[in-house]
Amino acid sequence: MITVEQLTFNPFQENTFIVHDETNDCVVIDPGMYTEEERIAFENHIKTKELNLVKLISTHSHLDHVFGNAFVAETFNLGLQIHKEDLQTLEMFDRTVELYQIPNTQKSPMPSSYFEEGDKVEFGNSHLDIVFVPGHAPGHVAFISHKEKFVINGDCLFYGSIGRTDLPGGNHDQLLNSIRAKLFPLGDDYKVYCGHGPVTTVGFEKQNNSFLK
Repeated sequence: MITVEQLTFNPFQENTFIVHDETNDCVVIDPGMYTEEERIAFENHIKTKELNLVKLISTHSHLDHVFGNAFVAETFNLGLQIHKEDLQTLEMFDRTVELYQIPNTQKSPMPSSYFEEGDKVEFGNSHLDIVFVPGHAPGHVAFISHKEKFVINGDCLFYGSIGRTDLPGGNHDQLLNSIRAKLFPLGDDYKVYCGHGPVTTVGFEKQNNSFLK
């Protein structure tokens, strides 16, 4: 059985996800730890749960989702995996922190490998399927467990909202199409873990999300 744990970090209140199963092998998705206190809290959480962190992966590489990449890569000796189209976003990190006037703490390493739609993220006895959902960012992906009926969808779909599309590489129509084509067909009972804010469900967003009426 897969367990999803959500930790919220940094000034953007970004949700970092730790996903593990009964073997205690786990992956971290979008580590957003910004301060030393947040990095310590993350490491202590891994140690307290006696988890074995085996993969560092991203839904996309906007700054608030990658603040903790360097720490995780160095502390746990892991390479970063992203979609190839996401590299352009990752490479804009320095310009983006200047735009937001945020002190640059730890710059993310470059990816050690890439994944594509249709690939699987394997850990322990479990896996997550990868789907390509561009629109909020050009290389955005989501991670799905059909067995446990959930999706970790980054900044595509939020509770009652959708990801912004006014950042470089954003495309409003493309994002709406990604949600309708890749997320809505999953089923109304699928949980949707979001990059910001609370958990929702596919069914709730179909019925109530004004952006998708």
